[in-house]
Amino acid sequence: MRKRDGVDTVPGGRKQRPQRRTRPAPGSRAPRFARPLTTASVLGWTALSAIVPGAAHLRAGHRRTGMILVSVYAVMLLGVLAYALTRENLLESLTTFADSGTMVTVIVVASALGLAWFALMVVSYVVLGPNRLNQQGQVVTGIAVGMLCVTVMSPFALVAQTVGTARGAIKAVFPSGPDSDGSPIAQNPEDPWGGRTRVNFLLVGGDAAGNRTGVRTDSMTVASVDIKTGNTVLFSLPRNLQHVRFPSTSPLARQFPNGFMAELPNGGLLNEVWQYANDHPDIMGGKNKGPRALMDAVGHTLGLKIDYYALINMYGFAALVDAIGGLKIRVEQDVKWGGLYGTAGTIKAGYRKLTGEQALWYGRSRVNSDDFSRMGRQRCVIGAFAQQATPTVILTNFGKIAGAAKRMAQTNIPEPLVQPLVQVAVKVKDAKITSLQFVPPEFWPGSADWAKIRLASKKAINDSMRPRKQAQTAGVSASPSVTGATPTKTSTAAPTQTPTRNSQKAGAKSLDELCGL
Repeated sequence: MRKRDGVDTVPGGRKQRPQRRTRPAPGSRAPRFARPLTTASVLGWTALSAIVPGAAHLRAGHRRTGMILVSVYAVMLLGVLAYALTRENLLESLTTFADSGTMVTVIVVASALGLAWFALMVVSYVVLGPNRLNQQGQVVTGIAVGMLCVTVMSPFALVAQTVGTARGAIKAVFPSGPDSDGSPIAQNPEDPWGGRTRVNFLLVGGDAAGNRTGVRTDSMTVASVDIKTGNTVLFSLPRNLQHVRFPSTSPLARQFPNGFMAELPNGGLLNEVWQYANDHPDIMGGKNKGPRALMDAVGHTLGLKIDYYALINMYGFAALVDAIGGLKIRVEQDVKWGGLYGTAGTIKAGYRKLTGEQALWYGRSRVNSDDFSRMGRQRCVIGAFAQQATPTVILTNFGKIAGAAKRMAQTNIPEPLVQPLVQVAVKVKDAKITSLQFVPPEFWPGSADWAKIRLASKKAINDSMRPRKQAQTAGVSASPSVTGATPTKTSTAAPTQTPTRNSQKAGAKSLDELCGL
Protein backbone atom coordinates (compact mmCIF):
# COMPACT_ATOMS: atom_id res chain seq x y z
CA MET A 1 0.00 0.00 0.00
CA ARG A 2 1.37 3.36 -1.10
CA LYS A 3 0.35 6.93 -0.49
CA ARG A 4 -0.21 9.20 -3.46
CA ASP A 5 -1.08 12.84 -2.81
CA GLY A 6 -2.10 11.95 0.71
CA VAL A 7 -4.47 9.15 -0.41
CA ASP A 8 -3.78 5.52 0.35
CA THR A 9 -3.57 3.23 -2.66
CA VAL A 10 -3.28 -0.51 -3.00
CA PRO A 11 -1.44 -2.46 -5.69
CA GLY A 12 -3.23 -1.96 -9.05
CA GLY A 13 -3.74 1.77 -8.39
CA ARG A 14 -7.09 1.47 -6.57
CA LYS A 15 -7.78 4.09 -3.94
CA GLN A 16 -8.59 3.10 -0.38
CA ARG A 17 -11.11 5.24 1.49
CA PRO A 18 -9.91 6.55 4.85
CA GLN A 19 -11.37 4.66 7.82
CA ARG A 20 -14.01 6.50 9.91
CA ARG A 21 -13.58 6.84 13.64
CA THR A 22 -16.38 5.05 15.44
CA ARG A 23 -17.86 6.39 18.70
CA PRO A 24 -17.24 4.32 21.77
CA ALA A 25 -20.13 2.19 22.87
CA PRO A 26 -22.25 3.66 25.62
CA GLY A 27 -20.72 2.99 28.99
CA SER A 28 -17.34 2.06 27.54
CA ARG A 29 -15.73 5.05 29.15
CA ALA A 30 -16.61 7.78 31.63
CA PRO A 31 -18.69 10.71 30.32
CA ARG A 32 -16.78 13.84 29.45
CA PHE A 33 -17.66 17.23 30.90
CA ALA A 34 -18.44 20.11 28.56
CA ARG A 35 -16.13 22.20 30.69
CA PRO A 36 -13.71 21.13 33.44
CA LEU A 37 -15.26 21.43 36.90
CA THR A 38 -13.67 23.71 39.47
CA THR A 39 -13.78 23.46 43.24
CA ALA A 40 -16.63 26.00 43.39
CA SER A 41 -18.68 24.25 40.70
CA VAL A 42 -18.33 20.83 42.39
CA LEU A 43 -19.61 22.34 45.62
CA GLY A 44 -22.37 24.25 43.81
CA TRP A 45 -23.74 21.24 41.92
CA THR A 46 -23.55 19.06 45.03
CA ALA A 47 -25.45 21.66 47.04
CA LEU A 48 -28.04 22.02 44.26
CA SER A 49 -28.64 18.27 44.46
CA ALA A 50 -29.81 18.73 48.04
CA ILE A 51 -32.68 20.84 46.69
CA VAL A 52 -33.13 19.17 43.30
CA PRO A 53 -31.97 15.53 43.51
CA GLY A 54 -30.42 14.46 40.22
CA ALA A 55 -28.94 17.84 39.29
CA ALA A 56 -25.36 16.66 39.82
CA HIS A 57 -25.99 13.49 37.78
CA LEU A 58 -27.32 15.55 34.85
CA ARG A 59 -24.27 17.82 34.98
CA ALA A 60 -21.95 14.82 35.07
CA GLY A 61 -23.59 13.32 31.96
CA HIS A 62 -25.57 10.54 33.68
CA ARG A 63 -28.81 11.70 32.16
CA ARG A 64 -30.90 8.60 32.70
CA THR A 65 -30.10 8.42 36.42
CA GLY A 66 -30.51 12.17 36.77
CA MET A 67 -33.93 12.19 35.09
CA ILE A 68 -35.13 9.32 37.28
CA LEU A 69 -34.11 11.17 40.45
CA VAL A 70 -35.69 14.43 39.29
CA SER A 71 -38.91 12.65 38.29
CA VAL A 72 -39.25 10.81 41.61
CA TYR A 73 -38.66 14.05 43.50
CA ALA A 74 -41.21 15.90 41.37
CA VAL A 75 -43.82 13.20 42.01
CA MET A 76 -43.22 13.47 45.76
CA LEU A 77 -43.64 17.26 45.70
CA LEU A 78 -46.80 17.04 43.60
CA GLY A 79 -48.21 14.45 46.00
CA VAL A 80 -47.63 16.73 49.00
CA LEU A 81 -49.11 19.69 47.11
CA ALA A 82 -52.16 17.67 46.09
CA TYR A 83 -52.69 16.56 49.68
CA ALA A 84 -52.56 20.17 50.89
CA LEU A 85 -54.88 21.50 48.16
CA THR A 86 -57.51 18.79 48.51
CA ARG A 87 -58.00 19.37 52.25
CA GLU A 88 -60.67 21.85 53.28
CA ASN A 89 -59.03 22.34 56.67
CA LEU A 90 -55.35 21.47 56.44
CA LEU A 91 -54.70 22.01 60.17
CA GLU A 92 -57.52 19.61 61.06
CA SER A 93 -56.16 17.05 58.59
CA LEU A 94 -52.74 17.24 60.20
CA THR A 95 -54.27 16.08 63.50
CA THR A 96 -54.04 12.58 62.03
CA PHE A 97 -50.38 12.65 63.02
CA ALA A 98 -51.36 12.81 66.71
CA ASP A 99 -52.08 9.09 66.59
CA SER A 100 -49.39 6.98 68.28
CA GLY A 101 -49.10 4.54 65.38
CA THR A 102 -48.84 7.38 62.88
CA MET A 103 -46.13 8.97 64.99
CA VAL A 104 -44.05 5.81 64.80
CA THR A 105 -44.50 5.83 61.02
CA VAL A 106 -43.39 9.47 60.84
CA ILE A 107 -40.29 8.72 62.90
CA VAL A 108 -39.34 5.78 60.65
CA VAL A 109 -40.00 7.71 57.42
CA ALA A 110 -38.10 10.78 58.64
CA SER A 111 -35.12 8.63 59.63
CA ALA A 112 -35.16 6.83 56.28
CA LEU A 113 -35.38 10.09 54.32
CA GLY A 114 -32.52 11.53 56.36
CA LEU A 115 -30.28 8.58 55.48
CA ALA A 116 -31.43 8.72 51.85
CA TRP A 117 -30.53 12.41 51.55
CA PHE A 118 -27.17 11.72 53.17
CA ALA A 119 -26.47 9.01 50.60
CA LEU A 120 -27.69 11.29 47.80
CA MET A 121 -25.19 13.97 48.80
CA VAL A 122 -22.32 11.50 48.85
CA VAL A 123 -23.25 9.95 45.48
CA SER A 124 -23.79 13.39 43.89
CA TYR A 125 -20.36 14.47 45.05
CA VAL A 126 -18.63 11.32 43.81
CA VAL A 127 -20.31 11.38 40.39
CA LEU A 128 -18.93 14.86 39.75
CA GLY A 129 -15.41 13.42 39.87
CA PRO A 130 -13.69 15.38 42.64
CA ASN A 131 -10.55 13.33 41.96
CA ARG A 132 -9.97 15.57 38.92
CA LEU A 133 -9.36 18.50 41.25
CA ASN A 134 -5.99 19.32 42.71
CA GLN A 135 -5.18 18.20 46.22
CA GLN A 136 -6.33 21.45 47.83
CA GLY A 137 -9.66 21.30 45.97
CA GLN A 138 -10.25 17.72 47.05
CA VAL A 139 -9.66 18.60 50.71
CA VAL A 140 -11.88 21.69 50.59
CA THR A 141 -14.75 19.97 48.78
CA GLY A 142 -14.51 16.89 51.01
CA ILE A 143 -14.85 18.95 54.20
CA ALA A 144 -17.62 21.16 52.76
CA VAL A 145 -19.66 18.22 51.48
CA GLY A 146 -19.30 16.47 54.83
CA MET A 147 -20.79 19.50 56.54
CA LEU A 148 -23.52 19.64 53.88
CA CYS A 149 -24.43 16.01 54.59
CA VAL A 150 -24.90 16.79 58.26
CA THR A 151 -26.94 19.88 57.38
CA VAL A 152 -29.39 18.09 55.08
CA MET A 153 -29.94 15.38 57.67
CA SER A 154 -30.72 17.89 60.43
CA PRO A 155 -34.35 18.69 59.42
CA PHE A 156 -35.22 14.99 59.26
CA ALA A 157 -33.52 14.36 62.59
CA LEU A 158 -35.41 17.31 64.11
CA VAL A 159 -38.74 15.95 62.86
CA ALA A 160 -37.99 12.49 64.24
CA GLN A 161 -36.86 13.92 67.59
CA THR A 162 -39.88 16.25 67.89
CA VAL A 163 -42.38 13.52 67.08
CA GLY A 164 -40.60 11.16 69.45
CA THR A 165 -40.77 13.77 72.23
CA ALA A 166 -44.47 14.29 71.56
CA ARG A 167 -45.13 10.57 71.68
CA GLY A 168 -43.21 10.27 74.94
CA ALA A 169 -45.18 13.13 76.50
CA ILE A 170 -48.50 11.60 75.41
CA LYS A 171 -47.60 8.24 76.90
CA ALA A 172 -46.47 9.91 80.13
CA VAL A 173 -49.70 11.91 80.56
CA PHE A 174 -52.45 9.77 79.03
CA PRO A 175 -53.19 6.23 80.28
CA SER A 176 -53.00 3.45 77.73
CA GLY A 177 -56.62 2.44 78.23
CA PRO A 178 -59.82 3.58 79.91
CA ASP A 179 -60.33 3.20 83.64
CA SER A 180 -63.48 2.61 85.61
CA ASP A 181 -63.92 6.34 86.25
CA GLY A 182 -64.14 7.40 82.61
CA SER A 183 -66.33 6.71 79.62
CA PRO A 184 -65.48 3.58 77.60
CA ILE A 185 -63.65 3.80 74.28
CA ALA A 186 -65.81 3.25 71.21
CA GLN A 187 -64.66 0.38 69.02
CA ASN A 188 -65.60 2.18 65.79
CA PRO A 189 -62.66 4.32 64.56
CA GLU A 190 -65.09 6.41 62.50
CA ASP A 191 -66.93 7.36 65.69
CA PRO A 192 -64.38 7.46 68.53
CA TRP A 193 -66.82 9.25 70.85
CA GLY A 194 -69.36 6.42 70.75
CA GLY A 195 -72.25 8.35 69.24
CA ARG A 196 -71.98 11.22 71.70
CA THR A 197 -72.62 14.66 70.21
CA ARG A 198 -71.27 16.48 73.28
CA VAL A 199 -68.39 15.60 75.59
CA ASN A 200 -67.90 17.13 79.03
CA PHE A 201 -64.42 17.60 80.51
CA LEU A 202 -63.74 18.58 84.11
CA LEU A 203 -60.66 20.82 84.23
CA VAL A 204 -59.18 21.02 87.71
CA GLY A 205 -56.44 23.30 88.95
CA GLY A 206 -54.55 21.43 91.67
CA ASP A 207 -53.08 23.34 94.60
CA ALA A 208 -50.68 20.68 95.85
CA ALA A 209 -47.39 21.85 97.32
CA GLY A 210 -44.53 20.56 99.44
CA ASN A 211 -45.91 22.15 102.62
CA ARG A 212 -49.42 20.71 102.19
CA THR A 213 -50.91 17.26 102.53
CA GLY A 214 -53.00 16.05 99.61
CA VAL A 215 -54.48 17.99 96.71
CA ARG A 216 -56.78 20.99 96.98
CA THR A 217 -58.84 21.54 93.85
CA ASP A 218 -58.33 25.29 93.71
CA SER A 219 -60.26 25.89 90.47
CA MET A 220 -62.92 23.74 88.83
CA THR A 221 -64.21 24.35 85.31
CA VAL A 222 -66.30 22.11 83.10
CA ALA A 223 -65.79 22.45 79.35
CA SER A 224 -68.86 21.16 77.56
CA VAL A 225 -67.85 20.74 73.92
CA ASP A 226 -70.03 20.10 70.88
CA ILE A 227 -68.13 17.48 68.88
CA LYS A 228 -69.37 18.61 65.47
CA THR A 229 -68.94 22.38 65.73
CA GLY A 230 -66.47 22.81 68.57
CA ASN A 231 -68.80 25.31 70.27
CA THR A 232 -67.93 25.25 73.95
CA VAL A 233 -69.52 26.35 77.20
CA LEU A 234 -67.28 26.85 80.23
CA PHE A 235 -68.97 26.30 83.58
CA SER A 236 -66.96 27.74 86.49
CA LEU A 237 -67.82 26.49 89.97
CA PRO A 238 -66.58 28.31 93.08
CA ARG A 239 -64.28 26.37 95.34
CA ASN A 240 -66.45 27.29 98.35
CA LEU A 241 -69.69 25.86 96.93
CA GLN A 242 -71.14 24.13 99.99
CA HIS A 243 -72.94 20.85 100.60
CA VAL A 244 -73.05 19.53 97.04
CA ARG A 245 -75.16 16.47 96.34
CA PHE A 246 -74.10 13.23 94.70
CA PRO A 247 -75.93 10.95 92.25
CA SER A 248 -77.52 7.80 93.63
CA THR A 249 -74.79 5.69 92.00
CA SER A 250 -72.07 7.34 94.12
CA PRO A 251 -71.05 5.83 97.49
CA LEU A 252 -71.00 9.39 98.85
CA ALA A 253 -74.74 9.72 98.20
CA ARG A 254 -75.33 7.19 100.96
CA GLN A 255 -72.68 8.77 103.16
CA PHE A 256 -74.09 12.29 102.75
CA PRO A 257 -77.79 12.01 101.84
CA ASN A 258 -78.39 15.69 102.71
CA GLY A 259 -75.29 17.03 100.99
CA PHE A 260 -71.55 16.89 101.49
CA MET A 261 -70.88 17.44 105.22
CA ALA A 262 -74.27 19.11 105.61
CA GLU A 263 -73.88 18.95 109.39
CA LEU A 264 -71.10 21.58 109.18
CA PRO A 265 -72.50 25.10 108.75
CA ASN A 266 -69.24 26.52 107.38
CA GLY A 267 -67.72 23.36 105.94
CA GLY A 268 -68.36 20.82 103.26
CA LEU A 269 -66.73 22.86 100.49
CA LEU A 270 -66.51 21.58 96.92
CA ASN A 271 -62.71 21.78 96.91
CA GLU A 272 -62.61 19.23 99.76
CA VAL A 273 -64.43 16.44 97.90
CA TRP A 274 -61.40 15.10 96.00
CA GLN A 275 -59.22 14.73 99.06
CA TYR A 276 -62.03 13.34 101.22
CA ALA A 277 -62.60 10.50 98.73
CA ASN A 278 -58.88 9.75 98.59
CA ASP A 279 -58.72 9.69 102.39
CA HIS A 280 -61.64 7.25 102.67
CA PRO A 281 -61.04 4.33 100.30
CA ASP A 282 -63.26 2.20 102.55
CA ILE A 283 -66.26 4.34 101.67
CA MET A 284 -65.37 4.77 97.99
CA GLY A 285 -64.57 1.11 97.46
CA GLY A 286 -61.00 1.67 96.29
CA LYS A 287 -57.96 3.92 96.35
CA ASN A 288 -57.50 7.20 94.45
CA LYS A 289 -61.22 7.74 93.90
CA GLY A 290 -60.98 11.51 94.35
CA PRO A 291 -61.44 12.24 90.65
CA ARG A 292 -64.52 10.00 90.48
CA ALA A 293 -66.09 11.67 93.51
CA LEU A 294 -65.52 15.18 92.17
CA MET A 295 -66.81 14.23 88.69
CA ASP A 296 -69.96 12.83 90.32
CA ALA A 297 -70.49 15.93 92.45
CA VAL A 298 -69.90 18.44 89.66
CA GLY A 299 -71.89 16.48 87.10
CA HIS A 300 -74.87 16.08 89.46
CA THR A 301 -74.73 19.80 90.28
CA LEU A 302 -74.86 20.85 86.62
CA GLY A 303 -77.15 18.11 85.42
CA LEU A 304 -74.46 16.76 83.09
CA LYS A 305 -72.49 13.55 82.76
CA ILE A 306 -68.81 14.32 83.17
CA ASP A 307 -66.91 12.08 80.77
CA TYR A 308 -63.29 12.84 81.61
CA TYR A 309 -61.17 14.97 83.92
CA ALA A 310 -57.77 16.62 83.72
CA LEU A 311 -55.89 17.82 86.80
CA ILE A 312 -53.44 20.62 86.11
CA ASN A 313 -50.79 21.26 88.74
CA MET A 314 -50.62 25.02 89.03
CA TYR A 315 -46.87 25.16 89.41
CA GLY A 316 -46.58 22.98 86.35
CA PHE A 317 -48.82 25.45 84.56
CA ALA A 318 -46.38 28.22 85.45
CA ALA A 319 -43.61 26.19 83.78
CA LEU A 320 -45.85 25.79 80.73
CA VAL A 321 -46.38 29.55 80.50
CA ASP A 322 -42.62 30.08 80.66
CA ALA A 323 -42.21 27.45 77.93
CA ILE A 324 -44.26 29.53 75.45
CA GLY A 325 -42.48 32.73 76.41
CA GLY A 326 -45.02 34.26 78.81
CA LEU A 327 -48.57 35.61 78.49
CA LYS A 328 -49.62 39.10 77.40
CA ILE A 329 -52.43 40.46 79.56
CA ARG A 330 -53.59 44.00 80.26
CA VAL A 331 -53.60 44.63 84.02
CA GLU A 332 -55.71 47.66 84.91
CA GLN A 333 -54.85 47.72 88.60
CA ASP A 334 -51.86 46.58 90.61
CA VAL A 335 -52.27 42.99 91.81
CA LYS A 336 -50.36 42.13 94.97
CA TRP A 337 -49.57 38.52 95.75
CA GLY A 338 -47.96 36.32 98.36
CA GLY A 339 -48.35 36.31 102.12
CA LEU A 340 -51.38 37.80 103.85
CA TYR A 341 -50.93 41.30 102.45
CA GLY A 342 -49.23 40.76 99.11
CA THR A 343 -45.71 41.12 100.45
CA ALA A 344 -44.09 38.75 97.94
CA GLY A 345 -44.57 40.90 94.88
CA THR A 346 -46.79 43.17 92.82
CA ILE A 347 -47.97 42.82 89.23
CA LYS A 348 -48.01 46.43 88.06
CA ALA A 349 -50.89 47.86 86.09
CA GLY A 350 -50.43 48.12 82.35
CA TYR A 351 -50.16 45.92 79.30
CA ARG A 352 -47.84 43.27 80.70
CA LYS A 353 -46.12 40.15 79.50
CA LEU A 354 -46.39 37.92 82.55
CA THR A 355 -43.90 35.23 83.42
CA GLY A 356 -45.15 31.83 84.53
CA GLU A 357 -44.94 32.80 88.20
CA GLN A 358 -46.70 36.11 87.60
CA ALA A 359 -49.45 34.48 85.54
CA LEU A 360 -49.97 31.91 88.29
CA TRP A 361 -50.33 34.53 91.01
CA TYR A 362 -52.38 36.84 88.81
CA GLY A 363 -54.99 34.07 88.75
CA ARG A 364 -54.57 33.03 92.40
CA SER A 365 -54.10 36.20 94.44
CA ARG A 366 -56.87 37.06 96.92
CA VAL A 367 -55.20 40.20 98.29
CA ASN A 368 -57.85 42.97 98.21
CA SER A 369 -60.04 40.54 96.28
CA ASP A 370 -62.26 37.49 96.71
CA ASP A 371 -62.75 34.01 95.25
CA PHE A 372 -65.28 35.13 92.67
CA SER A 373 -63.18 37.84 91.05
CA ARG A 374 -60.20 35.49 91.24
CA MET A 375 -62.23 33.04 89.12
CA GLY A 376 -62.57 35.78 86.51
CA ARG A 377 -58.82 36.37 86.44
CA GLN A 378 -58.21 32.65 86.13
CA ARG A 379 -60.33 32.56 83.00
CA CYS A 380 -58.36 35.53 81.65
CA VAL A 381 -55.21 33.45 82.06
CA ILE A 382 -56.80 30.38 80.44
CA GLY A 383 -58.12 32.47 77.55
CA ALA A 384 -54.80 34.23 77.04
CA PHE A 385 -53.02 30.90 76.90
CA ALA A 386 -55.55 29.52 74.39
CA GLN A 387 -55.09 32.55 72.14
CA GLN A 388 -51.34 32.93 72.37
CA ALA A 389 -50.29 29.27 72.23
CA THR A 390 -50.41 29.28 68.44
CA PRO A 391 -49.09 26.37 66.32
CA THR A 392 -45.97 28.41 65.52
CA VAL A 393 -45.28 29.11 69.19
CA ILE A 394 -45.89 25.47 70.12
CA LEU A 395 -43.57 24.12 67.42
CA THR A 396 -40.86 26.66 68.26
CA ASN A 397 -40.86 25.73 71.95
CA PHE A 398 -42.04 22.15 71.66
CA GLY A 399 -39.31 20.54 73.74
CA LYS A 400 -39.94 22.83 76.72
CA ILE A 401 -43.71 22.45 76.40
CA ALA A 402 -43.53 18.66 76.32
CA GLY A 403 -41.26 18.63 79.35
CA ALA A 404 -43.62 20.89 81.31
CA ALA A 405 -46.67 18.83 80.27
CA LYS A 406 -45.17 15.67 81.74
CA ARG A 407 -44.92 17.32 85.14
CA MET A 408 -48.22 19.18 85.20
CA ALA A 409 -51.03 16.88 84.12
CA GLN A 410 -53.03 13.93 85.40
CA THR A 411 -56.02 12.67 83.44
CA ASN A 412 -58.19 9.66 82.69
CA ILE A 413 -58.49 10.50 78.99
CA PRO A 414 -57.15 7.31 77.35
CA GLU A 415 -54.34 7.50 74.82
CA PRO A 416 -56.49 6.21 71.90
CA LEU A 417 -58.63 9.35 72.24
CA VAL A 418 -55.71 11.78 71.95
CA GLN A 419 -56.00 12.11 68.17
CA PRO A 420 -59.80 12.67 68.23
CA LEU A 421 -59.28 15.08 71.12
CA VAL A 422 -56.77 17.11 69.09
CA GLN A 423 -59.30 17.26 66.24
CA VAL A 424 -61.88 18.68 68.62
CA ALA A 425 -59.34 21.15 70.06
CA VAL A 426 -58.64 22.51 66.56
CA LYS A 427 -62.37 23.13 66.10
CA VAL A 428 -62.65 24.82 69.49
CA LYS A 429 -59.97 27.41 68.64
CA ASP A 430 -62.17 28.86 65.87
CA ALA A 431 -65.54 28.11 67.46
CA LYS A 432 -67.86 30.03 69.76
CA ILE A 433 -66.84 29.90 73.41
CA THR A 434 -69.24 31.14 76.08
CA SER A 435 -69.14 30.85 79.84
CA LEU A 436 -71.37 30.60 82.86
CA GLN A 437 -70.08 31.41 86.31
CA PHE A 438 -72.02 30.47 89.44
CA VAL A 439 -71.32 33.47 91.66
CA PRO A 440 -73.35 36.02 93.63
CA PRO A 441 -75.69 37.75 93.32
CA GLU A 442 -77.34 35.21 90.99
CA PHE A 443 -75.95 32.13 92.75
CA TRP A 444 -74.98 31.92 96.41
CA PRO A 445 -72.43 29.18 97.18
CA GLY A 446 -73.51 28.94 100.81
CA SER A 447 -77.14 28.17 99.98
CA ALA A 448 -77.18 27.06 96.37
CA ASP A 449 -80.40 26.61 94.43
CA TRP A 450 -79.59 23.33 92.69
CA ALA A 451 -82.61 23.42 90.35
CA LYS A 452 -81.70 26.94 89.25
CA ILE A 453 -78.10 25.87 88.55
CA ARG A 454 -79.24 22.96 86.39
CA LEU A 455 -81.74 25.11 84.52
CA ALA A 456 -79.11 27.79 83.83
CA SER A 457 -76.64 25.13 82.66
CA LYS A 458 -79.16 23.63 80.25
CA LYS A 459 -80.01 27.05 78.85
CA ALA A 460 -76.35 27.95 78.37
CA ILE A 461 -75.79 24.78 76.33
CA ASN A 462 -78.91 25.39 74.23
CA ASP A 463 -77.80 28.98 73.57
CA SER A 464 -74.34 27.79 72.50
CA MET A 465 -75.91 25.69 69.75
CA ARG A 466 -77.57 28.69 68.10
CA PRO A 467 -75.95 30.52 65.19
CA ARG A 468 -73.21 32.89 66.22
CA LYS A 469 -75.24 36.05 65.59
CA GLN A 470 -77.90 34.91 68.05
CA ALA A 471 -75.55 34.05 70.86
CA GLN A 472 -72.81 35.62 72.82
CA THR A 473 -69.93 37.25 71.04
CA ALA A 474 -67.24 34.65 70.44
CA GLY A 475 -64.57 34.53 73.09
CA VAL A 476 -64.41 33.32 76.66
CA SER A 477 -66.35 35.55 78.98
CA ALA A 478 -64.29 36.33 82.03
CA SER A 479 -66.77 38.56 83.79
CA PRO A 480 -66.89 37.55 87.45
CA SER A 481 -70.65 37.98 87.55
CA VAL A 482 -71.76 36.32 84.31
CA THR A 483 -74.92 34.35 84.90
CA GLY A 484 -75.54 33.11 81.40
CA ALA A 485 -79.18 34.15 81.55
CA THR A 486 -79.26 35.73 78.09
CA PRO A 487 -75.98 35.98 76.17
CA THR A 488 -75.74 39.42 74.62
CA LYS A 489 -73.64 40.65 71.76
CA THR A 490 -71.13 43.27 72.77
CA SER A 491 -69.13 45.63 70.62
CA THR A 492 -65.38 45.78 70.89
CA ALA A 493 -64.38 48.41 73.41
CA ALA A 494 -61.49 49.38 75.60
CA PRO A 495 -60.79 46.71 78.21
CA THR A 496 -62.63 47.22 81.45
CA GLN A 497 -61.06 47.10 84.87
CA THR A 498 -59.23 43.92 85.71
CA PRO A 499 -61.62 42.01 87.96
CA THR A 500 -60.89 42.55 91.63
CA ARG A 501 -64.23 42.30 93.39
CA ASN A 502 -67.49 40.86 92.24
CA SER A 503 -69.15 44.24 91.85
CA GLN A 504 -69.73 44.32 88.11
CA LYS A 505 -73.22 44.14 86.72
CA ALA A 506 -74.42 40.91 85.20
CA GLY A 507 -73.85 40.58 81.48
CA ALA A 508 -71.64 38.64 79.16
CA LYS A 509 -68.39 40.21 78.11
CA SER A 510 -65.82 39.00 75.64
CA LEU A 511 -62.40 37.96 76.78
CA ASP A 512 -60.74 40.68 74.69
CA GLU A 513 -62.95 43.31 76.26
CA LEU A 514 -62.41 42.27 79.84
CA CYS A 515 -58.80 41.09 79.80
CA GLY A 516 -57.32 43.36 77.15
CA LEU A 517 -55.99 40.53 74.98
